[in-house]
Amino acid sequence: MSELYVVTGAGPVGWNVAEQLAGQGKRVRVLTRSGSGPEHPLVDRMSVDVSNAALLGEAFAGASAVFHCIHGSAYTAEAWQRELPRAEEAVLAAAGEAGAVVVFPESLYSYSRPDAVMAEDSPRDARGGKRGVRTALLKARAASPTNTVSVVAGDFFGPRVLASHAGERMVPAVLAGKRVLVVGSADQPHSFTYVPDLAAAMIRAAETPSAWNRVWHAPTGPALTQRQLASAFTEAGGVPVPKLGAVPGWFLRAMGLFSSGTRELAEMLYQFERPFVMDSQASEAGLRLHPTPLPEAAAATVAWWRARG
Repeated sequence: MSELYVVTGAGPVGWNVAEQLAGQGKRVRVLTRSGSGPEHPLVDRMSVDVSNAALLGEAFAGASAVFHCIHGSAYTAEAWQRELPRAEEAVLAAAGEAGAVVVFPESLYSYSRPDAVMAEDSPRDARGGKRGVRTALLKARAASPTNTVSVVAGDFFGPRVLASHAGERMVPAVLAGKRVLVVGSADQPHSFTYVPDLAAAMIRAAETPSAWNRVWHAPTGPALTQRQLASAFTEAGGVPVPKLGAVPGWFLRAMGLFSSGTRELAEMLYQFERPFVMDSQASEAGLRLHPTPLPEAAAATVAWWRARG
């Protein structure tokens, strides 16, 4: 019988990981509260609250790797601090008992010098807010006796990516010929990661013991401005270039005084007001993977949105 791989969560990352594993002929068990996930003969979907340690022993039994892809119930430091450490602690303990490596998707939030190009050996000790939560999670993984891998990505785009600057905030407007509003600046370079490339890197790292207990970067193409990424979607969709405007940081910060959601978004504006660039060359060499060319990635993204209707 083939090896078993467990995926927690069925958002864009978990879904892509499960689909790629099943496409490679691997048995996959997807754990979500709702029992959702890809429909495939090799995918077993289970309704499980992965923050409940008592439920994970049976769910992880026989797994060689666990891909922990859940996210917080809200985009706030408070929700992340309340939910994520407890869930990761439960998953790490259960995976350790099962003898499985745990692979995490990770963001660039913990990097403490984001004005410089961020590489795998750059310092990751950012403090406060959502950034500080990500730093603490990375430290807890490093201290765990369970084998782990963290694969860092920039802002997502690609199939199934909804709540993202390059997801429902951009692609549907581009395809409909509507004005596109971006945050910060439309013309600062920013690293965007194609989600299937992140999934491929997570799978390769899981299958490579020499890659464990490290932080890797997902294969990510050259940094793009938000204007350039929108233009890639127009070319892929065969539609006219849309009008593009930017919501300035001062306005979002002012609105954040009255709106908690806007305040949480404004906390991360530094990523879009100045260059925010990651380098994945070392990981590409170490994992023997490369980013999908932008025209191909943009075409797949547009095709998914159009199929979604």
